[in-house]
Amino acid sequence: MTRPEPSTEPLTTTTQQLTPPPRGRGIFCNRTLNLRAIRAIGYDMDYTLIHYHVGAWERRAYEYLREKMGELGWPVGALEFDPDLVIRGLILDTELGNVVKCDRFGFVKSATHGTRPLEFEAYRELYARTVIDLREPRWVFLNTFFSLSEACMYMQLVDLLDEGRLPKAIGYADLYALVRRNIDETHMEGRLKAEIIANPEHYVDLDPDLPLTLLDQRAAGKKLLLITNSEWHYTSAMMTWAFDRFLPDGMTWRDLFDLRIVSARKPLFFSQRNPIYEVVNEEGLLRPVIGPLEPGRTYHGGDAAIIERQLGLSGSEILYVGDHIFADVNVTKSVLRWRTALVVRELEAEVEAIGGFEDDQRRLSEMMVDKTRLEHALSLVRIALQRKRAGYGPQPDEPAERLEARFTELRETLVALDARIAPLAQRSSQLSNARWGLLMRAGNDKSHAARQIERYADIYLSRVSNFLHLTPFVYLRSPHSSLPHDAE
Repeated sequence: MTRPEPSTEPLTTTTQQLTPPPRGRGIFCNRTLNLRAIRAIGYDMDYTLIHYHVGAWERRAYEYLREKMGELGWPVGALEFDPDLVIRGLILDTELGNVVKCDRFGFVKSATHGTRPLEFEAYRELYARTVIDLREPRWVFLNTFFSLSEACMYMQLVDLLDEGRLPKAIGYADLYALVRRNIDETHMEGRLKAEIIANPEHYVDLDPDLPLTLLDQRAAGKKLLLITNSEWHYTSAMMTWAFDRFLPDGMTWRDLFDLRIVSARKPLFFSQRNPIYEVVNEEGLLRPVIGPLEPGRTYHGGDAAIIERQLGLSGSEILYVGDHIFADVNVTKSVLRWRTALVVRELEAEVEAIGGFEDDQRRLSEMMVDKTRLEHALSLVRIALQRKRAGYGPQPDEPAERLEARFTELRETLVALDARIAPLAQRSSQLSNARWGLLMRAGNDKSHAARQIERYADIYLSRVSNFLHLTPFVYLRSPHSSLPHDAE
């Protein structure tokens, strides 16, 4: 008897239809990851499990920062937060007061001085001999949404400094240090978080699929961990708001996690030993931990080694999911060799923008093939003319006059083709953000941010609930990597 082929039709359950998600809600794999082999999954909270309305959060953070800068007597009252001025993945040059976008090799591809875009010749002159190395203190990588408000303020203050409206003794690096210190104080004072707790619907983007995603993972045998830098009272308020309404009756967000770690002090949590305390009541009272951790409890501080000992797991058995390229995936991968997943919320809008440009991109690609062919033909005519005039090498049959006419014709054809390419190429460079373009691209190459993601994030996705579409049993395979010499 012949065994029937397994059905490829999607299964229908009472809760969902397991059909392929939109591309922007997919999971993108840099390094093959078998989720069945993962025994514990750790989650960051802010911008990972809890996603904020970026404009609302960062505008309010900016307003608090502006208030602090105003207390210095600086003329900042008329400044406003501009959400299109800056994107994640850019780099501040605190030596020159610039913001730059560079490719995966560290070469600058576009730049502004303060808020003013620099022309190609200007930034080429500045950075022709510069390869950006983030280990140098001169560079500040904007690797989280929390960077947007401080970067916007810094760019605007550079303009004021150049106009002579700030103290003359301050340089660009001093200016950034002041902004950095004051934005840290804004967050540490807790005014912003208190405002969010009081009005979460204005700041928090609810995701009804997220609790079911974690329920699936827990029921599939995964140990779930919450590891956040936020303090207890804020964590409790945000998680209650975003999760409890979508959970079965009698269940709260706390029941989802085997361990809950607040005030984790990442990235130090992953790289050094730290004391750990138990949070013993709703007011956040702490007491020292003596002996092993107890499942289902909430702890303050600690470090990854404590977690590994408690779970009896290490390395590739643990997956950590976060939004911060350095604090969540770089250090975790480099120090602990945990598997890593990066939440890149911009993906949904960027994939949509790329899809909307698909027809134009096809035309642009076809024209670039024509351009390459014409450039090659022009080069052949040019070398033939060179040999003809200098009298060396194989001599072309055509006279020099005919070669010159052919050269002129090809060059004019190329100029006309470039005129058709230019507007499409410009539109391509402005997808998602008119000033900076796509997060993951710098011209035709991968951006520096894309290189960081590729290097340290085993997988990346636009939101945690993307796991729901693929189940806790998915085997994620990285695509065959293309090389310049691969056949097209």
